[in-house]
Amino acid sequence: MAINLQTPIDYLKGVGSSRADLLRKELGIHTYQDLMNLFPNRYIDRTQYYKINTLPHNNADVQVIGKIVSFSEVGQKRGKRLVAKFQDDTGTMELVWFRGHKWIRESLKLNTSYVAFGKTNRFGSTFSMPHPELEPLAEHEKNLRSAMQAVYPSTEKLSNRGISNRVMSKIIQQLFVDANGKFDETLPKSLRKELNLIGKSEALFNIHFPKSPELLTKAQFRLKFEELFYIQLQLIIKNLAHKSKIKGFPFEQIGEHFKTFFEEHLPFDLTNAQKRVLKEIRADLGSNAQMNRLLQGDVGSGKTIVALMSMLMALDNGFQACLMAPTEILSVQHYNGLLELCKDLKIRIKLLTGSTKTSERREILESLKNGELNIIIGTHALLEDKVEFHNLGLAIIDEQHRFGVAQRSKLWHKNSTPPHILVMTATPIPRTLAMSVYGDLDISIIDELPAGRKPIKTVHRYDKNRLNVFRFVKDEIAKGRQVYIVYPLIQENEKMDYKDLMDGYESIARDFPMPDYQISIVHGKMKPADKDYEMQRFIKGETQIMVATTVIEVGVNVPNASVMIIESAERFGLSQLHQLRGRVGRGAEQSYCILMTGHKLSNDSKTRLETMVKTSDGFEIAEVDLKLRGPGDLMGTQQSGVLNLKIADIVKDKDLLQHARYHAKKILNDDPKLASADNAVVLDTYRKLSKFKNIWNYIS
Repeated sequence: MAINLQTPIDYLKGVGSSRADLLRKELGIHTYQDLMNLFPNRYIDRTQYYKINTLPHNNADVQVIGKIVSFSEVGQKRGKRLVAKFQDDTGTMELVWFRGHKWIRESLKLNTSYVAFGKTNRFGSTFSMPHPELEPLAEHEKNLRSAMQAVYPSTEKLSNRGISNRVMSKIIQQLFVDANGKFDETLPKSLRKELNLIGKSEALFNIHFPKSPELLTKAQFRLKFEELFYIQLQLIIKNLAHKSKIKGFPFEQIGEHFKTFFEEHLPFDLTNAQKRVLKEIRADLGSNAQMNRLLQGDVGSGKTIVALMSMLMALDNGFQACLMAPTEILSVQHYNGLLELCKDLKIRIKLLTGSTKTSERREILESLKNGELNIIIGTHALLEDKVEFHNLGLAIIDEQHRFGVAQRSKLWHKNSTPPHILVMTATPIPRTLAMSVYGDLDISIIDELPAGRKPIKTVHRYDKNRLNVFRFVKDEIAKGRQVYIVYPLIQENEKMDYKDLMDGYESIARDFPMPDYQISIVHGKMKPADKDYEMQRFIKGETQIMVATTVIEVGVNVPNASVMIIESAERFGLSQLHQLRGRVGRGAEQSYCILMTGHKLSNDSKTRLETMVKTSDGFEIAEVDLKLRGPGDLMGTQQSGVLNLKIADIVKDKDLLQHARYHAKKILNDDPKLASADNAVVLDTYRKLSKFKNIWNYIS
């Protein structure tokens, strides 16, 4: 019988309560299972032994067999260091400890053969090894060991308290002894056979004590696949559970609103991508399940038209619709855009934000409740308890990553049956990340720009090229175009950034003097009314240049603006640079994005700038961003728990992730209740993942 992997770590021989407390606090190891899943960071070849007179000079990991012949304490600026003379038959080196002197002196014996392992430093002709890993030669020779030794995650506190890598290895070795090398299988036999995967016990042994590089590779593949497989299984089941448990309003007809708009008022032909996405949404809305769909589309890809046509489907079936945006600027833009598109339709649309006047707010709330109002656009103000709908059928959330889960769920309770949910983002999410974070949503992608849009020409220029850049800007303004000049705003450094903005504004005002040129300025310290006034001047074409911070990253749509200059571009992330670039290129004229930087650039900054110049494909940019920043930074802390992987890497293992999702889907398609004898192991393993029990009623 296999051991219980949920047993607290305290009960494992060689651990004890003191070490158990440390392992809990420092590495989050509470149970045997946690210890088994403490996968190594890397591996070291322990088959090679050096003589002291042949030690390499490259600070590599080495192991030497020798004897400690003396100890001494040497004074230094702060405290003392313990130094041991370590000899073999070719010479002497020093072993050095800066902490734990008493414990080290008591535990090590003079003139006894040890294997010393660690990195060496050279001072003159003498080598030293700080905080070496020491093991008596006799014990070293009889211990379970492989050619490649695992190196485990650690902390300074663990090292100080004597829990070295060797100790961790011995603790894990004890777990294998207690388990007799046998661990419950977690993948079905048919899947292991199809993918030629080694068994769970063999994989675990070879991940901790690899017998060969080949077996280590097989162990890593097996365990990475398993981890990604169960994540995908969870997300797919959650999606199926949602569809089976949460009923939605069936929108059974395509009526007058949709048909009239499509046939008579559509301002341009839909792209094939928009048609495909509308078809997917229509299929969702026509079913009896609540739609829960993520719509991804690059800047300018035409998500707003898709959103409107989805809302018209709701209206045709007797329901109301709402669109919630994270900022007032963006909600106003959506409102104005939808008003223009719907001006010839008999539809009532209103805007509700924190700035809406009390008398107007009262009127909006009343007409929303009695059903006279068809569509409402707004900010977080839509979530207030006072906002009651007559019959909300579709809720659209724009830039949804800016809203918390609790905020989004408030919209669910705006009707007795939850409305259909469409969440939109203009921030392209790499496919692998979308599969791992939003794998429980159905995903639609608009991966095609409207016809007639010219690609934005992007160039990188250094500060020394500024005169040429300004000459180019004057030429563009002479053609009747408008220009954005954006400065970075980083909260921690707000004063300096504000100074940068004002210095830049004064410099631009000198190079572009009145009355020939008019300049708007917009930044976060301005009052909303002043900010809106300046924005409106630019939108109306009364000013040719908009000097701003990143407040214009989302939400300003000026088709006449053809130049985006981003100052100190190296201080922006890739996603932000791409969003800013998307503010231009919205008209028929050729548009330009100019990335201005100093000469000193980090490697990551160079990569970001080169990527921007090379491509305007948001998904390609998002893939580079993922490699540079990692999944946690890219998705923010709200989603970090989903990506807390033990052994797989979402960037390096993206092909394996797709592989795992395919097989998870296939198993559920063939055996939706996991009822077959072969899948009993999947059902059992999944039930043990207690954090997912709340959705398990779909299967059980």
